[in-house]
Amino acid sequence: MKVTIQPSTLTGTIQSNASKSSMQRACAAALVAKGKSVIKNPGHSNDDKAAMDITQRLGGIVSSNDNELIIESNGVQPVSSEINCGESGLSIRMFTPLVALSNHALTVNGTGSLTTRPMDFFDEILPQLDVHVKSNQGKLPLNIQGPIVPKNITIDGSLSSQFLTGLLLAYAASDASDVSITVTNLKSKPYIDLTLDVMKQFGLKVPENKNYESFYFAPTTHHSPLTTHHYTVEGDWSGAAFLLVAGAVAGNIVVKGLDVFSTQADKAVLQALMDCGCIISIQPEQIEIGPAPLKPFHFNATECPDLFPPLVALASYCNGKSVIEGTTRLTHKESNRAITLQEEFAKLGVTIELQDDLMIVHGGDGLKGATVHSRHDHRIAMACAVAALKADADVTIEEAEAINKSYPDFYEHLKLLKASVSY
Repeated sequence: MKVTIQPSTLTGTIQSNASKSSMQRACAAALVAKGKSVIKNPGHSNDDKAAMDITQRLGGIVSSNDNELIIESNGVQPVSSEINCGESGLSIRMFTPLVALSNHALTVNGTGSLTTRPMDFFDEILPQLDVHVKSNQGKLPLNIQGPIVPKNITIDGSLSSQFLTGLLLAYAASDASDVSITVTNLKSKPYIDLTLDVMKQFGLKVPENKNYESFYFAPTTHHSPLTTHHYTVEGDWSGAAFLLVAGAVAGNIVVKGLDVFSTQADKAVLQALMDCGCIISIQPEQIEIGPAPLKPFHFNATECPDLFPPLVALASYCNGKSVIEGTTRLTHKESNRAITLQEEFAKLGVTIELQDDLMIVHGGDGLKGATVHSRHDHRIAMACAVAALKADADVTIEEAEAINKSYPDFYEHLKLLKASVSY
């Protein structure tokens, strides 16, 4: 699918999409919490659909009613011999330890870029928990057979916090007692805050967080007083970051549905927007944002690497060199995002330098019309679309349907904000 963006001036009000980080965690928590769970404002991205399908294959009964998702579960009781995580990195890392709650042998698989991502973590860690694991030389598919036995372990948190999320849920579901998960070099700490918050809301046993270096499950037996769990999926700061940058670049807009007190890591986009000098008003119910002469900014994205694509689009319109730290976090995404951003934005006339852990974006020279490619990466497609809004001519995005992974309504939302978008 090709999408063409014509230079546009934005105006209007938009409701942010549902957070897939929040939605997928809610599905996993509902599965292991047992009982009935009512999830309000559910998402419908490809990653969300993958999480719902996995939940069903692992024994949850999933139904929908108006703007609610209802999950009834007696715990992990697989009704299938295989789960498929699609292209969702969170699903594969979070649900694989949950698969190990069962003594049934299951195959864990995925599609697209997920088949190339490293899964050595499970080869190394799960056998320490009495789980039989066989991978394809550190890649998918994985063959898993539990049951998992919680023990004191030490894991490396440098690649992704999502592995820890899965283990925390699995330990809670196993009623882990007097054991700790010790973590070295943990990245994306705010996402662990989100995981712990979701666990609490679903009545699961929540470990003591010892400065993000150790998570201790006390020896007390846990009995949740909840019979029905209610959870509302947050608005998505990851997707909204693109809308907010679009406003800063191309017109005065209002974005609703974002919790300014959220634990989502990508809320940090607000700091970059304030630093670059755009017009911004942050209110409890909405964020108003508009263009102004933009100045370069320095931002550390180590804890929020998904912000690189929208920040590159923003930096392209800042008058000077913007510096974004944390490029080592970009290697194992849907694409190698550092290289992909450098190559695709070069087509738009933007120079990006990569130096060690830094990305230096040369902005302020104006962007030109071109044909770019999503590289099958949802965030690259959205970054190019936002950057196109004030280019000197049309920008066409090839394989533009990549947005369906996280934000299937993105182009329609741009159109609601008066952008000229044609399919």
